[in-house]
Amino acid sequence: MLPGLHRPGWFPVWQRNFLVWRKLALPSILGNLADPLIYMLGLGYGLGAMLPNIDGQSYVAFLAAGTVCASTMNAATFEALYSSFSRMHVQKTWDAILNTPLGLTDVVAGELFWAATKSLFSGAAILVVIAGLGLTHGPLALWALPAIILTGLAFAALGLIWNALAPSYDFFMYYFTLFITPMTLISGVFFPTGQLPGWLASIGQILPLAQGVALIRPLLAGNVPPDALLHIGVLLATTGIAFAIALRLTRRRLLK
Repeated sequence: MLPGLHRPGWFPVWQRNFLVWRKLALPSILGNLADPLIYMLGLGYGLGAMLPNIDGQSYVAFLAAGTVCASTMNAATFEALYSSFSRMHVQKTWDAILNTPLGLTDVVAGELFWAATKSLFSGAAILVVIAGLGLTHGPLALWALPAIILTGLAFAALGLIWNALAPSYDFFMYYFTLFITPMTLISGVFFPTGQLPGWLASIGQILPLAQGVALIRPLLAGNVPPDALLHIGVLLATTGIAFAIALRLTRRRLLK
C-alpha cells in the first residue's frame, strides 16, 4: 500500500470473509449457478418455444436478464442472512473482531460489501454463461456488472436488517416467503410487469429487484436503459437507508 493511504475500516472484515470463502470458491460458484440456470434453460427453451417474442427479443433472452437479477438478489440475501447470522450469533466472529480496534460500523459495512461481492460472483458467472449462449448483444452488456453490484448492495443492506432482527435461522423463511418470493414474481423477472393488474404492476415497478431488471435487461440487449439515473438512484437510496437501519438495529441488539 502506498504511504499515506489507509484501507477503509471495513476492508479487513471483507478480506477475512474472502479468504475463508476462497477455500471453497469453485463449489460455491457452481452452487450459485445450478439452480438459476436450470430454471432459465428449462423455462427459457421449454416454455419459451411456445411463446412469442417479448419487446423484440426471444423469451429465453428476456428470461436470461431476469435470471441474472434474481441470482444476484438471492446470493446477496443468503450471504447477508445465513452467513452473517452465523458469524454474528453462532461462531461469535463479530465478537472477536469487535475486540480489535475495528468498530461495529466497520463490521456491518464489511458484511455489506462482502455480500455484494458474493452477488457479483454469482451474477457475473451467469452472465458468462448467457454470453456463451449468444443471449447478449454488444459491449454494453459489460455495464451489467456495475448494475449487478448496485443490486447486490441493495439486497445485502435489506438482508442485514432482517439479520439484526432474527432470533434464529428459522426466522429467515418469513423473509423469503413474505418478501423475496413475491418480489421475484412481480418485478419483471419471468414476464413483463404490464401483464399484472395495474395496482400490482405499480407495486412491482418500485421494488428494488425491478430497478435491477430495468437496468440489466436493456444492457444485455445492447441498449441504453431508459431512466437509468432514476433506477441507479433508487438502488443507492435503498442501500443507504437500509444500511443505516441495519446498523442501528444491530447496535441495539448487540448492546442488550
